[in-house]
Amino acid sequence: MRQIKDILRLQWSQGLSMRSIARSLGVGYGSVQEVLHRATAAGLRWPLPAELDDAALEQLLYRGNQGRPRCRPEPDWTVVDTELRRKGVTRELLWLEYKQAHPNDGLQYAQFCAHYKQWRKTQDVVLRQSYRAGEKMFVDYAGQPLPILNPRTGESHPAALFVAALGASSLVYAEAQAAPTLPHWIGGHTHAVEYFQGVPEVTVPDNAKTGVQHACWYEPELNPTYADWAAHYGTVILPTRTYHPRDNAKAEVSVQLVERWILAVLRHRTITSVAEANEAIAPLREALNDRPFQKRDGSRRQLWEALDRPALRPLPATPYEFAEWRQAKVPFDYHVTVEHNFYSVPFRLIGTYVDVRLTARTVEILQHGRRVASHGRLYGRGVYATDPAHRPAAHQRYLDWTPERVIRWAADVGPHTARLVETILRERPHPEHGYRTCVGIIKLGKYYPPARGEAAAARALAARALSYRSLKAILEKGLDQTALDLVEAAPIVPHANVRGAHYFTDKKEEIH
Repeated sequence: MRQIKDILRLQWSQGLSMRSIARSLGVGYGSVQEVLHRATAAGLRWPLPAELDDAALEQLLYRGNQGRPRCRPEPDWTVVDTELRRKGVTRELLWLEYKQAHPNDGLQYAQFCAHYKQWRKTQDVVLRQSYRAGEKMFVDYAGQPLPILNPRTGESHPAALFVAALGASSLVYAEAQAAPTLPHWIGGHTHAVEYFQGVPEVTVPDNAKTGVQHACWYEPELNPTYADWAAHYGTVILPTRTYHPRDNAKAEVSVQLVERWILAVLRHRTITSVAEANEAIAPLREALNDRPFQKRDGSRRQLWEALDRPALRPLPATPYEFAEWRQAKVPFDYHVTVEHNFYSVPFRLIGTYVDVRLTARTVEILQHGRRVASHGRLYGRGVYATDPAHRPAAHQRYLDWTPERVIRWAADVGPHTARLVETILRERPHPEHGYRTCVGIIKLGKYYPPARGEAAAARALAARALSYRSLKAILEKGLDQTALDLVEAAPIVPHANVRGAHYFTDKKEEIH
């Protein structure tokens, strides 16, 4: 249960409310409350000990109303509303000051908040949202794309425009992206916090499928990569409600400004690449942030320097490296399959489920939040990465999966099949690399009679076609039922176009 650490981090490190934590992580409010209560009772403090992984943490934590006065004095809600706009002033602080003046007959905190909320509804039909400095960053894609012209074909394709804005200062960041895919979505967030020179407490997206797998106001399900990005930068993701654009009003207004002062300005310019588009966007974005406000003094950049910049959290030492997440079950050969390639894990994990984190360079395999294996990422198909330390000391203790057992199993089909399996196991770097191939070859006996399987194995051995696909193709095409006639290659006849080995030797000497 990886969410226990996330709950403790968001409460003890970032100071979020329990309801915000529940909405962000997609768990119930009562669950958050129970975890915090158990962690406090267990004497835990943040940061948690390094040796305390998810499994150990979960094991550690889970072993009359006397009447009220009829009339209570209420504060001046206009003053309360004004004070709440000041930095650092909270409802709880104002309630404590109010209780000092009315210790016996004053409203309790829950009623204080409820009465204030009801008062605000009577003041304005559409509530104006106010944001604390460094509190929120709003992100969205512009509805209007930016056309990119292919100079070779003359075709135009739309580029997505990623927009981010800070809540207090309204400072805007915008960039063009080839497509609104997950790597570009995460990259846009990273570039935005680098442009803002700090990390906000909360990041507010809409419910696009790119970042939110299941849209729900109470229990949204985030994309694992998006959640990983948030943990790296120490922010929390709080998606808006579906069909409620006012929840993301800051982003909507920023998108409108970007469309007016960037896209409209570039409407007559021919752009041939995303890089060229971003070069054109950069000065227009700076001009937008330097434009004076119409109804108040200063500009977005001046407000950012005065409010958001000092309040934003510092950036981590290294930027986020894009990573995708998978879940896999460890099979009998203790090599999990990731993108058509195979990576070893400790053999004791056979039959269990693990999390796989993929970056451009590495593949990390984790169980209960603890890394159990790490490999360089492989590209291609059918390539193995095996750490010898992951192999069992004696295969007798490893579910009886040994080369001898596989060969004996193949011998039930026939001697040619046994020799084919033995050759495959012998020529692989590790016998485990050939187990799946051999099992596939043996199971072809379910669909073809032993005589055909033996004939196909003999043909495969003669042709050095040492793979499951080759044997299956021989059987499907009926080649096992034809005469085995391997023609030897004819000797090379001397010819003017045949250079020979001496040609390359002479060329090498000329170069040196």
